[in-house]
Amino acid sequence: MQSDADGRLTPGGGTDALFWGSLFRDLDREGSFLQLQIRQIIVSAIENGRLPLGARMPSSRDLAAVLKVSRNTIVIAYEQLIDQNFLIARERTGYFVAGLPKHIGAAAREPGGATRDDGRWTSRFAHRPSTYRNIVKPLDWQAHPYPFIFGQFDPGLFPTNDWRESARAALSVPEINNWARDLIDGDDPALIEQLQLQVLPRRGIRARSDEIMITIGAQHALYLIAKLFITPTTRIGVEEPGYPDARNIFGLLTPNVVPLRVDSGGLVLGDEFENCSLVHVTASHQCPTAVVMPLARRHALLQAAQSHGIILIEDDYDGELMPEEGELPPLMSLDRGSSVLYVGSLSKALAPGLRLGYVVAPAPVIRELRALRRLMLRHPPLNNQRVAALFIGLGHYRSHLARVGSVLLERARILDRLLPQHLPHCTWSRGAGSTHYWVSCRPGTDTVKLAELARAQGVVIEPGDVFSIDEGSARHCFRLGFSSIRTERIEAGVERLGKVITQTG
Repeated sequence: MQSDADGRLTPGGGTDALFWGSLFRDLDREGSFLQLQIRQIIVSAIENGRLPLGARMPSSRDLAAVLKVSRNTIVIAYEQLIDQNFLIARERTGYFVAGLPKHIGAAAREPGGATRDDGRWTSRFAHRPSTYRNIVKPLDWQAHPYPFIFGQFDPGLFPTNDWRESARAALSVPEINNWARDLIDGDDPALIEQLQLQVLPRRGIRARSDEIMITIGAQHALYLIAKLFITPTTRIGVEEPGYPDARNIFGLLTPNVVPLRVDSGGLVLGDEFENCSLVHVTASHQCPTAVVMPLARRHALLQAAQSHGIILIEDDYDGELMPEEGELPPLMSLDRGSSVLYVGSLSKALAPGLRLGYVVAPAPVIRELRALRRLMLRHPPLNNQRVAALFIGLGHYRSHLARVGSVLLERARILDRLLPQHLPHCTWSRGAGSTHYWVSCRPGTDTVKLAELARAQGVVIEPGDVFSIDEGSARHCFRLGFSSIRTERIEAGVERLGKVITQTG
């Protein structure tokens, strides 16, 4: 990289071109918003010190030539960076880095303090959540051709144009005035209204506005409920096998996390159940076995909960995504004794990164949950809430569910046909409306190792050991989701998976 007499970077040399090419190596020229990408890369380089104070930038013509983009794209990016005081323009000289205050730049470049005593910190932690067993999905799952994982974003099914229209509408001046306020412990009334009118009725649930609260995903809802109700002496029941993050959340607050047996009809009632104060239950699609709790057992569960004063935390994590004959109404819609706290999510239907969930509960519970949520984060971002409200109110949510439901049902039918052919020595369960299968291999199979071997063949599955308190009891099982894999890739993926299972015995 060439320098002038003042040590500033100058364009034009071969090594200079190499530097700028390296700096912009992650630029996606096929992607959208090129000038936004260019601005982000320059700002990041200034903040991390690669472009120091006073560094001379290439001319717009030179940088456009190096990056093989339009000169206008570079001009617009430079003008925006000048407006933001990252660059300055000097007449007949060029563009230069305005830089950051020296103390800020120095602090940003320091990786840590004078010493890093990890042992000192470890001894002072009240809890070690990083040591808990969690569901782990490879971060690069989209790079694998056959991702049979549950609950992840499928770009081909996301309603991009409809969501963009809703987002644009939320950025009008009147809408900004609505969501830019701080509501303290409140939520966007428009989203609450749309949940009342269009989302909850699809699940047979009627609720007043003071019986609904928005959360940052369903897991946030579970944490708030646990924090409100659980003390160190509380006995809380969890399904075994069951959702590991719910088990971990409850375990933070009490040692009395009680495993409750699951069979082909879901949660089994009995003495252990009756001795609990709260019970977490996935009645619609048991996590992870995907079985549906029969209607008679749902009524029996509600009756037992009312008789013994048990609070049921109904986690309807997979509700309404794939309407299918045989689906049953959630417990909340059948509850006449105010025993159920209902947790739902918009994220599963749209995209996990949206992080919008909700709780439906009696008004006194919602009032306390709001006060507790205020202590944590006040309320979820109102701009996201308003976009979701507009998306639902414009009819996009209903049409999106119809489209997604049709695609997912087709995938389920393909898997129903293929699994007996390619996994003949396995058994599986999937209740109506569920978007995953719970597959059991031969006893002694280690699905953790199986998952590693399958990933080497481009197939991603989820080992079952993490779902059980006893790691060994579900180690021969795995979860096979189909919401994230493209329909045309299912057959080849199942065939490859079957060969891996056969080879591992």
